[in-house]
Amino acid sequence: MNGRRDPRALVSAFLGYAILIFFGLVFLYPFVIQIGNAFKTEADASAHPLSPIPAAVDLNGFHQLFGTDFPLWLGNSVLVTVVVTAGRVFLDSLAGYALARLRFRGRGAVFNAVLAVMAVPGVVLLIPKFLVLKQLGIYNSYAGLIVPLLADAAGVFIMKQFFESIPVSVEEAARIDGAGTFRTFWSVVLPMARPALITLTILSFQGSWNEFPHTLVAVQDPALFTLPRGLADLVSGSLGKGNQYPLKLGAALLATIPVAVIFVVFQRYFIRGANEGGDKG
Repeated sequence: MNGRRDPRALVSAFLGYAILIFFGLVFLYPFVIQIGNAFKTEADASAHPLSPIPAAVDLNGFHQLFGTDFPLWLGNSVLVTVVVTAGRVFLDSLAGYALARLRFRGRGAVFNAVLAVMAVPGVVLLIPKFLVLKQLGIYNSYAGLIVPLLADAAGVFIMKQFFESIPVSVEEAARIDGAGTFRTFWSVVLPMARPALITLTILSFQGSWNEFPHTLVAVQDPALFTLPRGLADLVSGSLGKGNQYPLKLGAALLATIPVAVIFVVFQRYFIRGANEGGDKG
């Protein structure tokens, strides 16, 4: 009545923000350490690995990095990520629309299979995946890196849930105007699914850019290594003696930038798509 806030509410709010700030700092500190060590000398990074402030800014780690196969790994990652992301957005959208709108025998079984695949840990499928790639003759090739990743169950599930939130009347009006199933999907329904498409694009880009286990069973030739596989070699110390913190953390920093930029640019669409998916659920 007198405009004063309840002291217990103030204490509760203070504690809540304090906890959020604490865990925010805990989450961000490793990234700060990564950035700081990337610009240190080898001696400084080895002597003070947990200090985020370099004694003197040094770019030798980046110079060494571009003397390795890092540009090749970067090019391979860009190629694989772009193709896989485009393939997932298109194929997952098609499959999601089919499960949401088309009536065919076994539709429920197919959707249950999609859910089952989502529940299976990826590591369980590594050996079967290797055997299939060898049998198809695409092991140790770009096709082996790309084709198994072109569709994923989570993307199909996301698109199916979103398509079911779109009124059927919109599609019925398009069919009255003479549009077929694919034309209705491509010209009418898909543009309305922009938030879900952007969410799927972000998840697909992040997943394929950071994909490491699949590269272990898909390729063996160093010329086909992507960034995660190449960075694993750096971390294993394959380039020589010493900790090489500036080199390794500089590589990790450069590998992190594309995903961070994509997420920051499209985060409002990502959050909107997640909220709409949650409302639908």
